[in-house]
Formats: sequence, C-alpha cells, structure tokens
Amino acid sequence: MSAGRQDIQAQPANAAPSAGKHLGEKNINQYDELDDVALEPDAADRHSVLSGTDRSTTSTKVDPTATGQLVASEQNAILLRKMSLFNHELDAMGFGRYQLCIFLLCGMGYFIDLMFAQLFGIILPPMQRELGVPTARIGDISTCFSVGLTIGAFSWGILVDVIGRRWAFNLTCLISSTFGILIAAPRNYGGICALALLCGIGVGGNIPIDSTITLEFLPKKNRFLLAALSVFQPLGVVICSVLAFGLVPPFSCDQQLDGCSSTITGKPPTTPCCTYSSNKGWRYLTVCVGGITFFIFFVRFVIFKFQESPKYLLTRGRDAEALAALQYIAKFNRQECKLTIEDIDKCGAYKARDAVIGAGAGRVARDNVKYYLLNLRGLFRTRHSTRITLTVWVIYMSQFWGFSMAGFLQLILSNLGVAEDIPISQTYRNYIIINICGVPGVLMASALMEVPKLGRKWSMFGTSLLMALGCFLFVVVNNEAGRIGFSAMEYFGQSAFNSIVYGTTPELFPAQFRGSACGFAATTGRIMSFIAPQIGARVLADDPTGKTVLYLAGAGVLVSSAAVLFLPRDVEARGKEVF
Repeated sequence: MSAGRQDIQAQPANAAPSAGKHLGEKNINQYDELDDVALEPDAADRHSVLSGTDRSTTSTKVDPTATGQLVASEQNAILLRKMSLFNHELDAMGFGRYQLCIFLLCGMGYFIDLMFAQLFGIILPPMQRELGVPTARIGDISTCFSVGLTIGAFSWGILVDVIGRRWAFNLTCLISSTFGILIAAPRNYGGICALALLCGIGVGGNIPIDSTITLEFLPKKNRFLLAALSVFQPLGVVICSVLAFGLVPPFSCDQQLDGCSSTITGKPPTTPCCTYSSNKGWRYLTVCVGGITFFIFFVRFVIFKFQESPKYLLTRGRDAEALAALQYIAKFNRQECKLTIEDIDKCGAYKARDAVIGAGAGRVARDNVKYYLLNLRGLFRTRHSTRITLTVWVIYMSQFWGFSMAGFLQLILSNLGVAEDIPISQTYRNYIIINICGVPGVLMASALMEVPKLGRKWSMFGTSLLMALGCFLFVVVNNEAGRIGFSAMEYFGQSAFNSIVYGTTPELFPAQFRGSACGFAATTGRIMSFIAPQIGARVLADDPTGKTVLYLAGAGVLVSSAAVLFLPRDVEARGKEVF
C-alpha cells in the first residue's frame, strides 16, 4: 500500500478542524464555510480554481478550496477523503486501455455534435431550392436545432447527475441517430424543422456529458486530453463534408432552378423546376449521418462495457459499486487495483442522498431533481464563485453567438459560388479544405493550455482573437482563394478556442453537480445559438454578400475575448487534483 494512501487512512473519520486559521479572509471559496481535509503530504499542490488560496498557506493538508470542493461539512470531508483515494489509484494506474476507449467514445460525442451542425449548414442550399424556402426563413431549421440543443444541454446536464453517467452516455446517441435518420423523410419544411429540434435534444447532451465522464476517468497528468477531445469536432465536420461532396452534387438539381412549389418568387412554378426525385442528395446525406450516429450508439451500448463513474457512485454512497468499477478498469488495463473496501471504510460513513430520501420511485426522482437544483446554489454562494460562474456564462453566450453567425459562411460561399458560376462540386471541395483546418487548431490549443505562462486563460484569449480576425478579414477579400483562406483561419481559431473552453469548464465544478454546471453553461450558449440564426437569416436577406453577418459574428467573439480577461488568475488547474 502506498505511503500516500496510508497518510489518508491515518486520519480518523471525524478529523475536520476549522479552516479559518489556514485560509485567511482573502481566500474566498465557492461555499459558505470550509473544513480542512487532512490528506497526503503532496496535497499542498492542490489549490482551487475557485479560490485565491496560496500554496504556502496549506502545509500538508488539502487546500479546502481545492477544485471541485464540496460543501464544507463533516460528511463532505469524508467524501473528499474517499475521492482522493480513487484519484490516487487512477493516477497510479495511469492512462491505460480503458481510458483510451473512454477518450475515443466520448470523442465520438463531440464528433456527433458538429457533424450534425455541419449537416444543417450543408443541406440548406439544395433544400431551399427544392422546397422553395424564403431566405428570411432559411434560419428556422438552425433555430429549431438550436432549441433542441438548448433543451438537451439543460436536461441532460441535470440528468447526468441524477440518473448517472452511464444511461445519459448512451441515450443521447440513440435519440440523435433516430431523429437524424427521420429528417430525410418529410417533404415539407415544417416537418424537417420539427425533427431537427428532436434530434437536437439528443445532440445537446453530448458535450456536457462526455466532458464530465472523460475528466472523471483521466489521471491528473493526462487532463490535457480533455481539451484534445475537441479534435473530434472538426473531424465530424470533415467527414460530413466529404460525404456531402460524394452525395450532394451528383444527386442535386441545377443550382439555377426554383422549387416546384416555390414560395421564393411568389409565382407559379416554372418548368423545369427542382423536383423531389432530382434532388435526393441532401436526404441521402442525412441518412448517412444518422446511420453513423447509430453505429456509435451500438459501439457504446453493445460492444463496450461502460462502467459508471466511481466518483458519481461515491456521491451516492455506493462505495462497493465504485470499488467494483475501479477494479474492472484496472483489470481492463491489465493492472492490479490495490484499493480495498476496508481502505474506503476507514474514511468514515458518508450519508448519501439516496439513503435520506423516503421510499417510492416517483418521490425519489422528484426529490433528487429538486435536491440537485437547490445544490446548484453553490455556484453563487460567494463573490468569487459568482464571478467565475457568470464569466463562464458570458463566454459561452458570446462564443455561441459568434460561431452561429459564422455558420452562415457555408451559405455565403455557396451563394457567391452561384454568382461567380463556380461548380457546386468545387464549392463542396472548398468546405473540406476549410473544415480540415480545425484539426490542427485543436491540437495546437491542447498544447498551448499546458504552457505555464499561457495556460487556459491566455490561450482562450489568443485563439478567440484569431477567430474574430478571420471573420473580419473575410469581408475585405473578393476572390475565391482569399475567402477560402480566411474561412479556414476563422475555423482554425474557432476550433482552438472551443476546445479550451470545453476542456476548462468541467475543472471548475465539483463532481456532485459537475454535469449540471456544465449543462447550465452550455444552455446559456445554446440560447444564443437559436437567437443568432434568426437574426442572421434576416440580415443575410438584406445583405446577400454576408458582410454584416460576419461583422456581427466577429463582434460577438470579441465579447468572449473581453470576458476571458475577467476570469481570476487562479483558473489554472494544470497538475492539480480535481474532486
């Protein structure tokens, strides 16, 4: 047994002296009051993202303002000791086969997120021609999808803390795939928009759920991979673009034709017109994207045996199940788990919420949801935690506004291609060139956030400026090469910026409601992502060049840049323990 674990066990279950002497008044935590949690000697390295605590004040005790610290009490001191045991076991185990599978499968959630977003951008031009959708209403499908994403982010963010990680992990993919395939069926715009909303409910849960799961299984030294998850987003965009290149141009009607039920001109349809039978390419594409998503669900649910997060199980008082999950992970990694149930029991008895609630499944469900909603008050319990929470929300809102407006770049490029008589196959080829630039953007961001003098904060600031600059420069060029170049620059910066934001957010919140907090942050962003397409579509109808839309996109991203500067200096969690 390691010395670190012995030090933890040496503390009696009721050892929780007051923290006031160690912290001082300037050290503000997310919660009202704190108790020290005596742990192993290297715990001084673990100061909190949610406090201003200095390492010199902590000696050999876990700084009670450690990242993700729970409400200070005897019960939570016990829970933290148990979590620290599991953290040490995961760190000793290292990054093994199980963590690789988790990284890849959670990455598929990120992959699905932007694959569907790209899908709705790509199918707009051929769908508009066939169905005769007015330009002022073309943003409806993006708005409906974004409403679904918002509902999904909010609902799944809470459910992942109530029903557990495992079911949420699988159900999101099943919902996304089912309604994604069905989008190909309707022959009217309203039906397609309704299915896009339902599809979005599944897709919207992916990022808050998958980032939460990945963080809770990664060893401390490998947490940079949380940001690297975002590399799957541009890959999803690229795969969707490649499929579109192969399916849409060969099975699309002529770009100059109106729909046979055209409402764009307000006149009776002409002959020839864009018919259903001559324009099936975009429908084939939606079936392929939905089919890929169903395959991912099949791998997650049938092939891979996903273990419930041990940290989630600990918060529910299910210590034996948490240990069994850890032992399975060790066996999967071809290693030995040295932790025993006796080690865990020595930390004390944690009275979980499950044990407090009375009998009755309906009552349990209602009380659990109410409990977790009330528990989220911890996000605003001190000035310091309120500052972080609100700043993160502003970053998400302005970030989502920016890339939702920038999402019109696909339609702008398509419209410019028609005006300049550029072949449709060449336009779709350009989509691939632009979107593949997101992959090196994410890889660069994953490296930058681990550089000590840059870290999370300044990496976010720099990459957001790059994204905004790409939007502004696009409007000043008047040739195809320039438009491709600055579109690629915008997407490079967007992918890098998003990866750092998504990778940093879970580090700021405790395991007890980490999923809910990430879901709430994503919800604030999703709200802007269904407002932006409505405004953008109307602006684009008045200014088909797209210049105004891109100015609005760049301005929104600059708000994110400014908000990043308001983050406290102690947001860096590099090399620190997360509870």
